[in-house]
Amino acid sequence: MAEGKTARDIQPAPSHFKSKVWKHFGFHKLPGNEQLDMSKAVCKLCRILVTYCGNTTNMSAHLARHHPELNAKQPEKAEASASQRTLNETLYKLPSVSEKARRITESIAMFICKDIRPYAVVENDGFRNMIHTLEPHYIIPSRKFFSETVVPTLYNNIKSEVINSLGRSRRVALTCDAWTSRATESYVTVTAHHITDDWSLLSHVLQTRAMYESHTGANVAELLHNVVTEWNIAEKDPVLVTDNATNMACAAQLTGYLHVRCFAHTLNLASQRALKLPAVARLLGRIRRATGFFHRSAVGLHTLQEKQKLLDLPVHRLITDVSTRWNSVHDMVERFLEQQPAITAALLSAELRKREKAICTFTESDISNAEEFIQALKAMKVATCVLSDESKPTLSVIAPLLAQLLQDTQEKSGDPPFVKEIKEAVHQDLKKRYASDTEKATLNQAAALDPRFKALPFLSDNEKEETFARMVSEAGAIKELEVNNSLYPL
Repeated sequence: MAEGKTARDIQPAPSHFKSKVWKHFGFHKLPGNEQLDMSKAVCKLCRILVTYCGNTTNMSAHLARHHPELNAKQPEKAEASASQRTLNETLYKLPSVSEKARRITESIAMFICKDIRPYAVVENDGFRNMIHTLEPHYIIPSRKFFSETVVPTLYNNIKSEVINSLGRSRRVALTCDAWTSRATESYVTVTAHHITDDWSLLSHVLQTRAMYESHTGANVAELLHNVVTEWNIAEKDPVLVTDNATNMACAAQLTGYLHVRCFAHTLNLASQRALKLPAVARLLGRIRRATGFFHRSAVGLHTLQEKQKLLDLPVHRLITDVSTRWNSVHDMVERFLEQQPAITAALLSAELRKREKAICTFTESDISNAEEFIQALKAMKVATCVLSDESKPTLSVIAPLLAQLLQDTQEKSGDPPFVKEIKEAVHQDLKKRYASDTEKATLNQAAALDPRFKALPFLSDNEKEETFARMVSEAGAIKELEVNNSLYPL
C-alpha cells in the first residue's frame, strides 16, 4: 500500500460506496477533468493517499494504524445500544395472561401459603426488587388479587387433589387438636391420615379455623361432622385421635367414631402427676429459681461460664422448662446435674454474693433428689422421645409401650422413698388409661398386626389366645362381607 500527503481538495466518494470508512476518505479529481481519480483514496483526517484496489482493506488498516482513537468511540456506541436495550426491557411487560406470568403468579401464591406469609409481602420493597431482578418484564399483581383470586383458586385445586386422594383410601384417621395462638385466639385443627395403595402414609390438614363458641363436646362434634361431610369421608368409617380432654371424648361419643387417646398426651398427664408431688415441686422450684437467675443476670451468666471453663465442663446454657411439656422439666434437671459443680461455685462466689442477697444454694439432699428424679422418670423420658422421633407413629406401639412403662414404674425393694413416691404417682395414672375392654382389644390387635410385636410378649397366654381368636373372627366376617358384595352388588 503506497501512501503520500496531498494539499488538493478532497471530493466525497460516490454515493453507492456504503462502507463506514468512506466517512473518513474521498478522492481527488483527475487533472483538467471532472472525473475522480479512483486509484488513490485520500484520508480526510491526515490527507495521506492510500491505494484503492476496489475494497476498503487498505483504508481500514490506515485508520487502525494512524487513527486508533476512532475505535475508542465504539464502546460509547455499545453503551448506547445497551441503554436502548434496557429501555426496551422497561417498556416491554409480560402480559398477565401469558404462560410465564401465570406460572410466576402461582409460584408467589404457593410461597405465601406454604410459608404462611401475609398478603402484604407482595408490596414489600425487598420482595418486589427480588422479583424484578429475576424477571424484569413481570408485573406483580396486587395483594387484593392474590387474596381474592389466586390463593382461593390454588386452595380449590389443592382441595380437589386431596379429596381425590382420600377417596382412593379405604379408611381414614382424623386427629383433632384445639390450641391457642399467641394472640389468645382459640383454633381447632383437623388433619386426615390414610395409607395409599403403595403403603405410603399421607397426612392432609383439612382445616384450621377459629372457634369462638364454647369448646363443648357438642360443638366439637358438629365441627367434625361438617369436616367429614365437606371432604367426602363419611363413608370411610373414620377413627378419631384426640388428647384426653373430656370435651374431645364427648365429641367422639356423639359422632360414633372409634376414639383413640393420644399416647404422648397420656404420658404427659401421668408425668405431670409426679411433678405436682410436694417434694418434687419444691425441688423443681429451687432449680427454676437458679436457672432463671442465670438467664436474667449478665454478671451471673458470665460468672457461670468462667466456672464452667475452670472446672472443664461443657459451656452449655441452663434450660428452663415449659409448663405444657413435662419432658422439658426432665431436660432442665438433667442440665442442672451436668452443670451442678459450676452452678454451686458460681452461686458461692463473692462477686455474686455481693450483688445478690437472695440467691439460693443447693444442699446434698437437693442434689440427691435431682438424681433420683432422673432415675425415676427415665423410662417415661425414653418413651416420650420414641414417640416424638417417630415420623410415622402407628397404633401398634401403644400396648407394648404401656405394658413396659407399667412394669418400669412398679416399686422395687431398693428404691429410695423419693423414687417410690414418683413411680407410684405415674403408675397409678397410667393404670387407668386405655382400661376399657374395647380399647384393650383394639390396641392388642393392632400390636399383633405389627411384625415387631406380633408375638405379643407383654400379654398373658389367655390374652394372646383371645386376641388371635378375635382377629380370626373379624377376618372371616370381612371375607364373608366381600363375598356377599360380589354376589349381590348394590
